[in-house]
Amino acid sequence: MDEKGIKVLGSNRRAFHEYTISDTWEAGIALQGTEVKALRDGKVNLTDGWVDITGGGQAMLRDVHIGHYSHGNIMNHLERRSRTLLLHRREIEKLIRATQAKGYTLLPLKIYFRGRFVKIEIGLGKGKKSYDKRDTAKEKDAKREVDRAMKGQRR
Repeated sequence: MDEKGIKVLGSNRRAFHEYTISDTWEAGIALQGTEVKALRDGKVNLTDGWVDITGGGQAMLRDVHIGHYSHGNIMNHLERRSRTLLLHRREIEKLIRATQAKGYTLLPLKIYFRGRFVKIEIGLGKGKKSYDKRDTAKEKDAKREVDRAMKGQRR
């Protein structure tokens, strides 16, 4: 458990490598019973997932893999089904406006339990070019070197 009763179940580290994330939102997810139990077992993969806003004004989570619950029977869920995100109308309208800009997409970043509720953090991302990825890697390496040097001085 982290602070405030949050238990992180899975995160999408690839999204931070492939995209520049500008804004984030927290949303609930409409799940079936066996999906919640599979999430408690940690059987989730957000890597290929994305968020779609339908014509009816609903946010849908697509291509997120939640594995089968081991003790589920014939009532087990489909692993890659579309799941409805629970957001307020104003939040959905903001998301629609944000994704209409060229090159922006909505991505799942993190899925977690907040108390007894399953929540997902979605982010507004713009795809990085290959030179942006190299710059990010250089910054990360430089920060690591500085941290090593500071650690050596503290001893």
